[in-house]
Amino acid sequence: MSERFRIEPLTAKHDRKVFSCDVDVLNSYFYQQVSQDVRRRITACYIVIEVETNRIAGYYTLAASSIALDDIPDTLAKRLPYYQAVPVARLGRLAIDNAFRGIGLGAALLWDAVMRSIRSEIAVFELVVDAKDEQAIAFYRHHGFFEFGSLQNQLLLPLTNRLLQNFQ
Repeated sequence: MSERFRIEPLTAKHDRKVFSCDVDVLNSYFYQQVSQDVRRRITACYIVIEVETNRIAGYYTLAASSIALDDIPDTLAKRLPYYQAVPVARLGRLAIDNAFRGIGLGAALLWDAVMRSIRSEIAVFELVVDAKDEQAIAFYRHHGFFEFGSLQNQLLLPLTNRLLQNFQ
């Protein structure tokens, strides 16, 4: 992350009204719901700020979750003790303001989510995301995620040192 931007938790002091991406559901969530979810401790929301203007350039949400062990690919599941569910961090939403597209902020926010998941005091085995569309699937695949389980558009990234070294 350059000195032009910084990532920080969303607070009431941040002006969310000027944020706009191409996905209406991501805009609506950010304008109307995210503060309530953060206050209720349902999710955490992190934003990337353009330092000079204090403008929100993007955001993502992160929450604790679990997935059934049976949904994890055998190559990963064989290393785990048999529990019905495995703890994961869930990347709920990730969006970049239209004015800041194409400069790598999506990758920077994704990396921040991965690192926060790894540093968490609560253990998680993977980072899971429900991709909204084919463009989002391509983005996550580019960064090492792969599809799993029976749910369409659900991808995971095992939080292992070997895979993190390949994270681009």
